[in-house]
Amino acid sequence: MKLLKEFKEFAVKGNMMDMAIGIIIGASFNKVIDVLAKQVILPPLSLLSDGAKFNEKKLVLREESIDASGTVTAAEVAIAYGELIEVFLDFLIIGFTVFVVVKAMNRLKTKAQDTKDNTVTTPKDIQLLSDLKDLMKEQNAYLKKNDSN
Repeated sequence: MKLLKEFKEFAVKGNMMDMAIGIIIGASFNKVIDVLAKQVILPPLSLLSDGAKFNEKKLVLREESIDASGTVTAAEVAIAYGELIEVFLDFLIIGFTVFVVVKAMNRLKTKAQDTKDNTVTTPKDIQLLSDLKDLMKEQNAYLKKNDSN
């Protein structure tokens, strides 16, 4: 019963909704990045490597053996380094894209929190804190002026 009550409090506070929204956006963002990497960036890189796809690149240690009847007697043993290259490039593309998105979000957040910038509406809590800071400066200046008299 206590666990159910704690879960209800968790869900009502909005943490669960924020988390769900983040997961949904993250999954959609992952699809965009996956297409960007595999359909936009990797094909030109594949051209640089004589048209071979990265995931097909491998170092064969032992060839596959086939007997006279066409049955595989020994499987091929290979190091698939191309898959590693592709995954690493995906990682770099995702990392760079996330960096650019976070940098843009931070710039917008900083701009929104600047109380002197009138091009963006400042959130109420930031505006109130700025007003309090200005009032405290005025009060301190007034108190210093009266103390010196």
